[in-house]
Amino acid sequence: MMADSSTALMAQAQASAQNGAQNNISARVNSLTDGHIKSKEEAIKSGKEFESMFLGQMLNHMFSGIETNEMFGGGHGETMMRSMLVEQYAQEMTRAGGIGIADAVTREILKIQEG
Repeated sequence: MMADSSTALMAQAQASAQNGAQNNISARVNSLTDGHIKSKEEAIKSGKEFESMFLGQMLNHMFSGIETNEMFGGGHGETMMRSMLVEQYAQEMTRAGGIGIADAVTREILKIQEG
């Protein structure tokens, strides 16, 4: 009985964290187009942040189906820490050159700022 309630609490905490991350992404995307970006450097930084968020979402879906061996890991701690690990993976992928989204987003931001 206790395991069921703690599992439900952990699932609720994960869902809340994912909803919060999605709301943060929406707010950041909205701020990209409302004149907050003043320089080319800020546009480049925003493009990289967007690519990192996109990669994080892709990696979250990829890792969601992976089951861990209880003997060598797993449990609620790993479940909660996985989202932070995935976020770091996404940031490192972006720093290493990413998949090209940052450049496209940066160009669009600069085009919007010029127009």
